Amino acid sequence: MSARGKRWRTWLRRAAVVLIVVIALDAIWLRWHWPDWDKVASGPVPASRFMRDWERASGKRAKWRPVAIRTLPAALLRAVTIAEDSRFWGHGGFDVEALREAWSENVSRGRVAFGGSTISQQTAKNLFLTPSRTPIRKWHEIALTWGLERNVTKKRILEIYLNDAELGPGIFGVEAAAQTYFGIPASALSDAQAVELAATLPSPKKHNPQTRTKAWTRRVTKIERHVARYAPDTSATASPASSPATQTTSGAP
Repeated sequence: MSARGKRWRTWLRRAAVVLIVVIALDAIWLRWHWPDWDKVASGPVPASRFMRDWERASGKRAKWRPVAIRTLPAALLRAVTIAEDSRFWGHGGFDVEALREAWSENVSRGRVAFGGSTISQQTAKNLFLTPSRTPIRKWHEIALTWGLERNVTKKRILEIYLNDAELGPGIFGVEAAAQTYFGIPASALSDAQAVELAATLPSPKKHNPQTRTKAWTRRVTKIERHVARYAPDTSATASPASSPATQTTSGAP
């Protein structure tokens, strides 16, 4: 074997060893940090790691007041699922079609504009992970989403998401957002206000009912258009929309 061939084989061996070590360490990390799904599946809505990290970094208390999903207007559930994950009620945690759409859109724009993350993925990320976008973090998100979908009902996942999602600087959950932006409880939100909160989710610090930026206003109009195309559904557990045509945006990568 030539010297070049020997060097190549040595490099492959070292790379294989490194890969095995990384996989082993990550398996240990996941086992150590694997959630108690029974606690996630019932009882009080858990505070997210995103919120705790924000409080530590800012030295302030976050605005957060979790509420039961049964108290929330059907219009809010529909607006959020249509805006963030239109196939939420039908997929198993990952939306392959949304990923294809996001990939096509990102290629056409020449930048990462959409990530294709589902509400389940965003819930797992919010609850357990940091905002970093490393490959390891993404893998952890995938593994935790798999566990979430297999141990927690869709209705509970949506309940956690609505209560833990960031909706403004230091504002977490729809109840705190409704109180901050409109001065009313989330249970009293009108259809229009529900859409405005849904339009806030992708970039809540910049685009929200307080800043009312042009980008936010365009998103409000887009969500209203999609919501209007489908008959109202008052069931909190029924699919609010299943057609790919309702997919307005996807979660951040």
